[in-house]
Amino acid sequence: MKKTMLLLFALMLSSAICAQDYHVVLWDNTTAPTSNGLSGDEVESKPGQWKNTQTAEMWIYKAGDNATGQALVFFPGGGYSSLSVGNGHKEAQWFARNGITAAVVKYRLPNGHSEVPRNDADEALRVMRSMAAELNIDPAKVGVSGTSAGGYLAGSVGTLSDVKPGFMILFYPVISADPDKRHKGTFVQLLGAEDADKPLAQEFSLEKKVDAATPPTLLFHCDDDKVVPAVNSALFYQKLKEHGIKATLHIYPSSARRHRTRSRRAKSRCAPPGSCCPHRCPTRNSL
Repeated sequence: MKKTMLLLFALMLSSAICAQDYHVVLWDNTTAPTSNGLSGDEVESKPGQWKNTQTAEMWIYKAGDNATGQALVFFPGGGYSSLSVGNGHKEAQWFARNGITAAVVKYRLPNGHSEVPRNDADEALRVMRSMAAELNIDPAKVGVSGTSAGGYLAGSVGTLSDVKPGFMILFYPVISADPDKRHKGTFVQLLGAEDADKPLAQEFSLEKKVDAATPPTLLFHCDDDKVVPAVNSALFYQKLKEHGIKATLHIYPSSARRHRTRSRRAKSRCAPPGSCCPHRCPTRNSL
């Protein structure tokens, strides 16, 4: 019990020290170029877990004296039916403590409107770059990251959008729309129940959209992931290498999916210089 209390105190202290430096409201259903058609109140079903989102906003954590000049925009997961924004704050704080200015985005859930989350993601990337002088970052070194469906959103910015990030870090991302590989719930929320099973869905299968303009990518997955099979990351990695894109894939034998210790352990392996893409990987000493 004593150890547990000390751990809780340490986590609370860490959160207090790493309070966000900026809060930016991007837009909502009435001011954005697209709408997800949702109405009513946004719902925080439990601390940090949001549903029915209709406003896109982001919180930015600025790196301190150890700043590398790099930055990233982080998209939390939740299968496109909810958003684990609380966990996203923890991820952004971790990157900021390690010299990488980071933002966590509460984006609008698609509700069958596939363009909505990516509109929000593109705008978040644009805003982050527009604040380069204020944040002391290089706009060419702003990447994207995300977990699960958030990893899909980050990956879609790197493959489907005209606004390309400088790099991608994807944690157990949803990638493929193939029925035997996909996380079905993500595509049902993205496209609607009917279109998720139609050929149209293949246009949203990210491994099929990799080209020479796709940015360098670092992928993490676990082999025993029963929610999003590790073949998603493997397929994406294969296509990246076929197109000559710098990429590194880490697949670990097993882990408790979604436990924060898992992502911390995975991210600690990103820390050594040059551990993925030299001159592009967002590590402290790689640029």
